[in-house]
Amino acid sequence: MITNFEARCKALVVELGLGTADDVRSIVSLTGGVASDIGKVVLADKTICIKFALPKLKVAQDWRAPVHRNTAEYHWLQTALQIAPTAAPRLYGRSETQHGFAMEFLDGPDVYLWKSALLQGQPPRGEAERVADLLGQIHAASALPDFDRSPFQNRDDFEELRIDPYLRFTATRHPEVARQITAVVDAIYANDTVLVHGDVSPKNIMIRGDVPVILDAECATMGDPSFDVAFCLNHLVLKAFHVPQMRAALRAEMTAFWAAYVRHITWQNADELDCKVATLLPMLMLARIDGKSPVEYLDPETAKCVRIKALNLISRPPATLDEVFDEIYQTFKG
Repeated sequence: MITNFEARCKALVVELGLGTADDVRSIVSLTGGVASDIGKVVLADKTICIKFALPKLKVAQDWRAPVHRNTAEYHWLQTALQIAPTAAPRLYGRSETQHGFAMEFLDGPDVYLWKSALLQGQPPRGEAERVADLLGQIHAASALPDFDRSPFQNRDDFEELRIDPYLRFTATRHPEVARQITAVVDAIYANDTVLVHGDVSPKNIMIRGDVPVILDAECATMGDPSFDVAFCLNHLVLKAFHVPQMRAALRAEMTAFWAAYVRHITWQNADELDCKVATLLPMLMLARIDGKSPVEYLDPETAKCVRIKALNLISRPPATLDEVFDEIYQTFKG
């Protein structure tokens, strides 16, 4: 396998029939992700994004993952585009041997990263509601009897990429709540109801115009819908801890997210799923402090506040998301 990143990009361009090596005008490595090498590649006729899965993630802990997850990601993007044509970037092909693929490079005056807008304290523009609506569409379509589940039998990869590094690892650091966490994650592992993205995070969501475009589906599998919902809501919660002036707006965004998503729930009782998300959310809060991939923007004192609140909520879990949000926001009033 070619090892040099620029050489791999050129080889992929040629393999996918996107041009010759000489058609490659420039290659710029992109930062931000920990699981892949990603580059902006300018060709003679267009600009594309190329992505290769890494066997070892760029984090402090020893975290390895199979590179064939690149296949699951590509299938998720294809599926999302079939369900909602604006849900993902245009795809240009994938290499089985290079564990990489090419897609549209998202850029322009009307394109921004949702995470950047949140961290900058920009007033919300309804992103949470639109993301939840899109996520609900994908979950609902994948729960139908005629959905092709065969490309997404990736439960063990999901265990390696999400359940173990985020939740099981965190349980080892907090034996006082390990039993509760283990019970929840065992149930998540056993559930294959819908197509789960696994990393529905603002860092993986570009907004083009007012339409969300979801990226980075390396963890895609048939799984438990509560994971995607709680994973995204967790990022809004953590931003509320980090950006005080955004707290009222983010509380409204959390409510709007669930209201938009719940309209699509057809595969199970909505109250049951509400309770499952409410139970999982504080565990993910704790995981982003003490798991293998802690958030980078919280200072130690704020991280301590998140940890204390998460542990309290895990020990005495509320029955609904509204109760979780209320408990969290009581912290801000103290």
